Amino acid sequence: QVQLVESGGGLVQPGGSLRLSCATSGSIFKISSMGWYRQTPGKQRELVARVLSSGTPVYADSVKGRFTIARDNAKGTVHLQMNNLKPEDTAVYYCNAAQIVPVPYDYWGQGTQVTVSS
Repeated sequence: QVQLVESGGGLVQPGGSLRLSCATSGSIFKISSMGWYRQTPGKQRELVARVLSSGTPVYADSVKGRFTIARDNAKGTVHLQMNNLKPEDTAVYYCNAAQIVPVPYDYWGQGTQVTVSS
């Protein structure tokens, strides 16, 4: 089992910045890739950013140039630096860790609220 705990959400004005952090515990050796997703009421959860097993980061088009994801394999953490935040970034953000072996499985954190409003 892998446990994920997010932190760093909150209320910020448009144009501001926030840094989300996700700490892992448990069988972290099973983790292949990690990332951040977000969800708003009535919509499906969507990818924000992900670090692949190769170390390559991938971003949703809507956050490219504004968000930066970084993973520390030694510490089992992943961070999301969010700059120039917009009201449309308002959502609950979830940390995700993907396991490939022995069977594919997705682990999720409890979510942290990010609200961008003046």
